[in-house]
Amino acid sequence: METPRQQALVYSQVTLLFLLWGAVTSVNDILVPAMKSIFSLGMTEALLTQFAFFLAYGVASLPSASVVTRIGPARSIILALVIMIIACCLMLLATQLFSYPLVLAALFVLAVGITLLQVAANPLVASLGPSRTAHFRLTLSQAFNSLGTLVAPPLAASVLLSGGVFSGAVATSSDVAESLSRIDYAYVLIAAVLAGLACLTLVSRRAVDAAAGGSNESRSPVLDAARDRWAVLGAVAIFLYVGAEVSVGSVLVNFLEQDGVLGVTAERAGHLLAFYWGGAMIGRFAGSALLTRLRADRLLATAALAAAVLSAAVTLLSGPLAAFAALSIGLFNSVMFPVIFTLTLDRSHAASSSTSGLLCVAIVGGAFVPLVFGIAAARIGLAPAFVVPAVCYAAICLFARAAGGAERTITTSSTHARELAA
Repeated sequence: METPRQQALVYSQVTLLFLLWGAVTSVNDILVPAMKSIFSLGMTEALLTQFAFFLAYGVASLPSASVVTRIGPARSIILALVIMIIACCLMLLATQLFSYPLVLAALFVLAVGITLLQVAANPLVASLGPSRTAHFRLTLSQAFNSLGTLVAPPLAASVLLSGGVFSGAVATSSDVAESLSRIDYAYVLIAAVLAGLACLTLVSRRAVDAAAGGSNESRSPVLDAARDRWAVLGAVAIFLYVGAEVSVGSVLVNFLEQDGVLGVTAERAGHLLAFYWGGAMIGRFAGSALLTRLRADRLLATAALAAAVLSAAVTLLSGPLAAFAALSIGLFNSVMFPVIFTLTLDRSHAASSSTSGLLCVAIVGGAFVPLVFGIAAARIGLAPAFVVPAVCYAAICLFARAAGGAERTITTSSTHARELAA
């Protein structure tokens, strides 16, 4: 049996993984404007980076659950990190061949590794200690995930959005080569960090598996959850939330650098992206405190309504006010994923494992909604296209109101049953 000290060491190690995949995922927001300029792409084509990345969640979530069940968390984590290293090597090959399709393939493989990492790490964190403190452990690990999304974009912007094609002059072949070499540098660094974590996990694999205990229970088919109304509604809400969050984060650099907004350089806009993800981190801590006083459905409805209003405001405003509205959306994104997740689990009649699996698959919204955003931006402009996330957030608000009604129905039914029993 693992001692508390050993469990704490394993928890610290796994929490580093949360920080890592948050950082790697948020680099995509900087990669979008970089790819747009290097390969001379339109916004829709540039957003294919997010499509390729988040498509992996829809493809790999269920196979990842099977892998974790078969080989355990430690080996699954090592396998996930190896897959991510392979993806970094593919990215290097893509820059050498100047192939945007190969860039997309590399991002898909990278996301497959991150999907497996998430499926292995989330239940592992929950098992590392008493069940009564599982919520605290998961929330703290997710906070470090948010820290990764806060720190990585400014660092990535300094590397990917400076010099080369972003030098201000008409881009030459040497400028393109310089920007491609900067991408090589970034992904070599990512691969080195991944290799270090893989070696650390390999050395401590027995402690990780011992700490996991019996957390790898068999999972019910996701098809069971697909028959449940609330599981499906929750999956739709997750689909829309992830899609809206990724859409906004992906276009913020190009949006902020417009003359009618802030007119800053791409690098400066990349640094400002920290306010978007920083708001999400602050909101997660604040939301945890508010949930001790407010009903979850009401907090979700308020956050979704605020995000919808801010998104709509972006379509009407210009200058610093438009920039402030767009960056502030991150603050209200913060509580949406965990609250949608828990509200759905509470109301779904399917097994928790089935419902969780379906909700994880729904993260694929990060692939499709940004494409809709990109098409809208190409036709009506970048600022008017914020109507797409506004509609997504409005739908989430309706989900929250419906969840509140379901809670009242459940409470009334329980009271009536107690009265009949008396």
